[in-house]
Amino acid sequence: MSCIGNVIWFIFGGFFGWVGWMLVGILWSITIIGLPIGLQCFKIATMSLAPFGKEVVYEHTNTSFLLNILWIILSGFWLAVGHLISAVILCITIIGIPFAGQSLKLAQVSFMPFGARIERVR
Repeated sequence: MSCIGNVIWFIFGGFFGWVGWMLVGILWSITIIGLPIGLQCFKIATMSLAPFGKEVVYEHTNTSFLLNILWIILSGFWLAVGHLISAVILCITIIGIPFAGQSLKLAQVSFMPFGARIERVR
């Protein structure tokens, strides 16, 4: 079932989300200082391409906490708000509810990507 969900997600916006996250990751990776943020953008890009069948597991450390605070100030807040708006719009129809759940998952990882690990659900 996750394969069908990922195909529908890819067709109706997952590809464009992936392209956006990849471009932002490349821009952040141009400088050495922005490289850790760029790597997190690439992690979110892979999840935004096919979010069904994946879950986010958090491992909190002091370093990830500080980096998440910096991330929220720079761009994480607005990215999470965008995914939340997408989730609200998707909840209008019954068919969109599973996709809204995936958008909420992306909002969570967009808000706090440092210390997050993406795993496949079996």
